[in-house]
Amino acid sequence: MASGIRDKVVILGMGCSRFGERWDCGADDLMIEAFEEAVADAGIDRDRLEAAWLGVFYDEQNVSKSALPLAMALRLPDIPVTRVENLCATGTEALRGAAYAVAAGACDFALAMGVEKLKDTGFGGLPERTKGTFEDLWQPGFTPPGAFAQLAASYAAKHGIEMPLLKRAMAHVSVKSHENGARTPRAHLRRRITEQQVLEAPMVAWPLGVYDCCGVSDGAACAIVTTPEKARELGRREGVTIKAMQLVPSNGVELSHSAWDGAHTPTTRLAARRAYAEAGVRDPRAEVSVMEVHDCFSITELVLMEDLAMSGEGRAPADILDGAFDFDGRNPCQTDGGLKCFGHPVGASGLRMAYEVYAQLSGRAGERQLPSPSLGLTHNLGGIPNRNIASVSLFGLQRL
Repeated sequence: MASGIRDKVVILGMGCSRFGERWDCGADDLMIEAFEEAVADAGIDRDRLEAAWLGVFYDEQNVSKSALPLAMALRLPDIPVTRVENLCATGTEALRGAAYAVAAGACDFALAMGVEKLKDTGFGGLPERTKGTFEDLWQPGFTPPGAFAQLAASYAAKHGIEMPLLKRAMAHVSVKSHENGARTPRAHLRRRITEQQVLEAPMVAWPLGVYDCCGVSDGAACAIVTTPEKARELGRREGVTIKAMQLVPSNGVELSHSAWDGAHTPTTRLAARRAYAEAGVRDPRAEVSVMEVHDCFSITELVLMEDLAMSGEGRAPADILDGAFDFDGRNPCQTDGGLKCFGHPVGASGLRMAYEVYAQLSGRAGERQLPSPSLGLTHNLGGIPNRNIASVSLFGLQRL
């Protein structure tokens, strides 16, 4: 029986560009910025790379439909390069491809890159994709804030929570992330905010105000992965290993009948259970040291705390207000500010999350370093609550 890839893959090096309104850069510049850091961190020459994966979502906006932009921008040594796209899990999908190739023995050193260049489009939110039959039939008038606002209303109704209390918990999510983002040099937004600012901000889609929504930015992040044996040959005595990578797409059940309550994400719950099993995690609240989750909206992070088994059913608002997920809390979440402060260049986000967990586990997070973290979690949620893809990955610091 298959046992997964637990501890079969070591992250040898990672890199991350500065995220923001990078008007002076193209997608290739952002990839080079992230790659140069990763190669220096890994301590290998680019000619040792044997395969690469490029994650980019809005190809029509910034990168061609092939993987050639990665090979050409980085002058890769004539190796196989594969372009992947899987909604907001695109960056994680690139890492999954590289990690699986190494775990399978297909190559010793592989690269995963995620990039997106969105600010040049002129859209205030995510750009409009090319229209087609699917979009016209299934998403008339669709907006991400509108879809996730319904998640908030459903959650409040299911658990009998008064909206003012829920909005206070959502505000705490945003305040916490901006506090962490202020200590993160590469974040797009580095300004602290107050609960009052969040609660009094202009409404976007009730009950989501401006500060409940993540922004749009440009950015890139990448990873170089190898086997524990090759890492030891390079002199590594410990390293960040991949404990689990699980991906669950919706099969359409949420759209098909009324069994789904609209107040949680079934895909996340299943991906989390599978990831914990693959990693051998029995009690995630006690074992997970740091989390980066898909906080596209404050309500999303709140609901995910229950979906990831960090809070009991209906307990997330109380846990949030008690500081369980603050920087000094039980399970620190978004220690770099998350999507709220980095923005969401779709192809890059999953790898940017892994970069923060990698930095924390390696003891390189600077001003925002946690004391002795040992197990990190990243989560992506691509799509909308009733039609999405969830990925959950776990990373650990390990003797090699």
